[in-house]
Amino acid sequence: MDLLAPDKEENIEHDSSDYCVSRVRLVDAPVLLFVCFHKALRGELNELRSLAETSSLENASHNPELIVKLQRRFEFLKLVLKYHCVAEDEVIFPALDVHVKNVVSTYSLEHNNIDEAFNSIFHYLDDLMDPNENISNLFQELICCIGILQATTFQHMQKEEEQVFPLLIQKVSIEEQALLVWQFMCSVPVVLLQEVLPWMVSFLSADKQAEVRKFLNEITPMEKELQEVFIAWLGSNTQIFTEDCYLNGVIQCADGFLDMKRPRGLSYCNTNFKAISNQMKANCSDVEDRANQVNVLHIWHNAIKKDMKDMLEELHQIRNNAYLHNLDSLLIQLKFFADVLTFYSNAQKKFFYSVLSELAYGWLTKSSEQFLGESHIEDLQQLLLYNAESGMPLSEFVEKLCRELELFMTRVSKQFAFQETQVFPIIRLNLNNEMLEELISLSLHMMPLGLLKCVITWFSGHLSENESRSILSAIKQGNPFVHEAFASLVHEWFRVGNSGKTSIEKFRQDLRHIFKSKNSLLTEQVKEAAGFSFLNYDKPRKGSIGKNGLSSSSSSGFNNGTRYETPYSMGLNTHILFPATAMKLNHRPRFQAADSPSVPFLDDTKPIDLIFFFHKAIKNDLDYLVRGSAQIENNVEMLVNFSKRFHLICFLHRIHSETEDEIAFPALEAMSKVKNISLSYTIDHKFEVEHFDKISCILDKMFDLHFSVSSSETNTWEQRMLTHHQQCRKLQEMCKSMHKLLSDHMNREEIEIWHLIREFFSNKGQIKIIGCILGRIRAEILQDMIPWLMASLTPEEQHVLMFLWSTIAKNTMFDEWLAEWWDGYRIAKEVQRSNDPPLRTVEPLEIISKYLSKEVLNELQGESASNKSKFSSQTDHIGDNNEQSHYCNRHGKSQVRKAKKISSECSECRNQLSDNNKQTCTQVTDITSWMDDKGQSFQFCENSGDYDHLMKISPDDLERAIRRVSRDSSLDLQKKSYIIQNLLLSRWIVRQHISCSEGTVTNNGQEVPGQNPSYRDPLKLVYGCKHYKRSCKLLPSCCNQLYTCIHCHNDASDHLTDRKSITKMMCMKCLKIQPIGAACSTVSCGNLPMAKYYCKICRLFDDEREIYHCPYCNLCRVGKGLGLDYFHCMNCNACMSRSLTVHICREKSLEDNCPICHEYIFTSCSPVKALPCGHVMHSTCFQEYTYFNYTCPICCKSLGDMQVYFRMLDALLAEEKVPDEHLGQTQMILCNDCEKKGTAPFHWLYHKCSSCGSYNTRVI
Repeated sequence: MDLLAPDKEENIEHDSSDYCVSRVRLVDAPVLLFVCFHKALRGELNELRSLAETSSLENASHNPELIVKLQRRFEFLKLVLKYHCVAEDEVIFPALDVHVKNVVSTYSLEHNNIDEAFNSIFHYLDDLMDPNENISNLFQELICCIGILQATTFQHMQKEEEQVFPLLIQKVSIEEQALLVWQFMCSVPVVLLQEVLPWMVSFLSADKQAEVRKFLNEITPMEKELQEVFIAWLGSNTQIFTEDCYLNGVIQCADGFLDMKRPRGLSYCNTNFKAISNQMKANCSDVEDRANQVNVLHIWHNAIKKDMKDMLEELHQIRNNAYLHNLDSLLIQLKFFADVLTFYSNAQKKFFYSVLSELAYGWLTKSSEQFLGESHIEDLQQLLLYNAESGMPLSEFVEKLCRELELFMTRVSKQFAFQETQVFPIIRLNLNNEMLEELISLSLHMMPLGLLKCVITWFSGHLSENESRSILSAIKQGNPFVHEAFASLVHEWFRVGNSGKTSIEKFRQDLRHIFKSKNSLLTEQVKEAAGFSFLNYDKPRKGSIGKNGLSSSSSSGFNNGTRYETPYSMGLNTHILFPATAMKLNHRPRFQAADSPSVPFLDDTKPIDLIFFFHKAIKNDLDYLVRGSAQIENNVEMLVNFSKRFHLICFLHRIHSETEDEIAFPALEAMSKVKNISLSYTIDHKFEVEHFDKISCILDKMFDLHFSVSSSETNTWEQRMLTHHQQCRKLQEMCKSMHKLLSDHMNREEIEIWHLIREFFSNKGQIKIIGCILGRIRAEILQDMIPWLMASLTPEEQHVLMFLWSTIAKNTMFDEWLAEWWDGYRIAKEVQRSNDPPLRTVEPLEIISKYLSKEVLNELQGESASNKSKFSSQTDHIGDNNEQSHYCNRHGKSQVRKAKKISSECSECRNQLSDNNKQTCTQVTDITSWMDDKGQSFQFCENSGDYDHLMKISPDDLERAIRRVSRDSSLDLQKKSYIIQNLLLSRWIVRQHISCSEGTVTNNGQEVPGQNPSYRDPLKLVYGCKHYKRSCKLLPSCCNQLYTCIHCHNDASDHLTDRKSITKMMCMKCLKIQPIGAACSTVSCGNLPMAKYYCKICRLFDDEREIYHCPYCNLCRVGKGLGLDYFHCMNCNACMSRSLTVHICREKSLEDNCPICHEYIFTSCSPVKALPCGHVMHSTCFQEYTYFNYTCPICCKSLGDMQVYFRMLDALLAEEKVPDEHLGQTQMILCNDCEKKGTAPFHWLYHKCSSCGSYNTRVI
């Protein structure tokens, strides 16, 4: 069936950025410093892979130092990458989210997979330290894991450079970008920052290094000492990756410890710590004047306890007086002290307790942790994450905070008391002043730069003059293991803090700036509502960052305003130290399922869940690709099957990705709440296609190699086999990378995209989306896809899948199409029917025989004689029936067509009733079961009479039988209707049985009528008929004659045939009758194709047109196919041109007659025109109809833009004179176009709608 010719489609392209980040200067886009980190990360990964490959060739089992080197560099890389990702999540992404919503959420989800990628690498590195198997295989696995890490990390960074950073450059001002970068620099611990900066610039070109130095100098505050620190760090020549550049220590984490002998290239710390240990052993008896240094730690403890006690008293006042104005300031101070205690605890474990362990006092560490461990600090951190969404009233929060703070202070006091009585005396006894200074200096390096300045400012305010003078003198003397510039910076901060310039109020103000509080925490409205979250102050808000300008040279374009000089992001280090707490910090309700992307949809199925089944099948095949790629190296015979499976996955994934990009994602993007959320996934699809192409290239090379392995030359064969093994390893790495990329991509989609569609779209909306996706998939693809899907699912999931698919395609012939070709579906249906109560099937001929047998007719004649007077009044009616019966005999073809239509309607009714409720429709099922078995053979009983008797029945006898059925009270109306219909068609039914019997006899060796070729042209050169070009004829089961096509049969016969019942054909070349098929089965014809196109379902052959079979119409249509130039609308149940993707949808719009010629449109061969109102008619009928009409014959709406015609009517009515008696009169009208009521001036024909100006109206 042809619909309207498709219009030229418009390609909707995403806005591509005009920025190329590699050509933009840092001073013009400060945020591109993160792209410099990208370059360093890429370079480092490439170097590590190269080092691993070199180590595998050098038999590294005898050189464990290489393994240790790899291990340490990977740990350092992991920590750098983790800080980089956390900085994006906490600093960069929130700034972009202010301007462009929903872009960065996907990238944050991708950051969650960092640990998993590194864990595999560390697993194989640990195995290589003590190998129990082939070391070559271990190295191959290690290199493969590095390749997976490269693939995932490189793709993530490339996506950011294509989407995130160009948006940041466009939407965020230079001043805001510079502040964001500086906030990141001040939030990284000093011990890491001074190693990362020289590492990062080492991967840049000389020009880029100079640009980075200039940029950092410009964003650094106008503070000479601070600028000198960064200059010194960037110019450091420290050898980062040597044996002495890692610490033996740990950094506290929520779920264990991250071994710091791996993660950090901290050369000065390790060297310094060893010097302390050696000096401690050599001079442990030197006890001169250690009290002063230990007293500093006492002062530190007292300062913390004093301020926390003051905060607790202030919190009690807030609770008692319900005066909340100072609550936000108090919470910020609490967060400050929580962070201080966190880093102080880490420094103690890393340095002080390590020294004690050297002195055999390791038991002190566990004893100290019983008072205040990492879990206690994290509990306080989590409580400070209170927000309105937690549902806790503000008064209850304050009360809980009081209790928690009291308990926390008790633990702090006990720990400090234990340290002062147990730990400090041991330190005073065994360490001299110089050693203590070293430990304190190393502890300071553990803090981020922004927090360190705030701590020094706060602590210096608690020192006396003598104490301050002593500390300043010690700092001024310098430290051989600390950069001189950094020592000068700390000295200056101590001096300023001790000068009295910073009051308590000023310090609290500075804390507000340091923790990025942009406005008052509690407004009057928030006080009443009791809802706030001060931790969200880390997140930049629109227009807030720009308030604090940056001092810089005029060339950079930065403002010279006031700002806090060393900002600090508390969330950044919270992510590193307390991951569980950080999850609460990033409270995103829609991503709560991140840990378990598989939605338990079997308990609450929705149409969109069909996608989850598809994802499961793809993941299952990805597992196969990983397993198969590992087996091909030793089993070349698997290559063919592996290649077929791979190309099937590739093809189905491409269809899946295209439908997502063109249907699902635009539907989601249309919702303003989640706009832009799918852009990252579209970029993923592009990279996945490239990855599939790379694997395909490897397979092509392996095929060439495989077919050339049989060479007789031994050397050539060995060389080729070596190449073959190399290609197999590449294939395995690529398949594992593909598995990782696609699995993560689908998991994120399930968490983010499909979860949102499930949440925001109704079932009707989901059916529309999935229907559009399925309506673009061709029948031949579905025949591969459906068994492929079912093979990956459990029986329960298979049932849910088919239920959802049938629900989406309920208006179509999808079930009928499935039963035509899929044995599994047919068997399932038979099993389902076998569970139903057995039904007695009745053949139409049995009905006729039952009511028209000789005994029944004799009985009816007796009744007729006795009741003749009773029925005399009905003579006219009987005559009508008689006439009708004769008319049926004379015009059997017309009557049969009507019967066929009735049969089709009954079948449709059967399907509808079966879908609604089988259990409550047993009587209807009895009738439909008769119709289902019309094609079955029926043995005509002897006591029912013979064919001759039935053919000679008079109209009076037929009328008597019909009257008897009508009077039978045991039959319901539907049964009566069905029986009467068969009685009226009794002659035709008997003729069909006679014809079939004769056909069976004739086919057993005798010549069949029409067993000769037919031609399309007068010259008899082209086989076929006027309908089709083909090389065969069909033998309908209802006739004993060959016809070129179904239409030829229907034109020549008085009945219609069912094309699906045809089982035989005749080849026009050899004239042999044979089972129907795509080619001739005789040897003489040599497998001659009957036509270019053959449909075994429709029994259709054609040799000149493009035809496709629609699985939802279950008919063959003219066109290239679904997804190419047509799609199937599930609601309309119609194949439509892709130019009609947006159309007025009417349920089963094609399952009706043409309103002009009354031909059934669904099976019509004529092109169909879709009207703007949603109704349809034949294109030829439309052309003839619109010569005289411009409204739809069904709903009366205009068939197009009639404004020109309406203006002509305006001009006509303006010149027409209205009779005086009708002047001023109006009439009530209803507009057929806008469906609004109104009034119009009186006229005998034309009435204009006052709302839309249409004359397509009627008087009411």
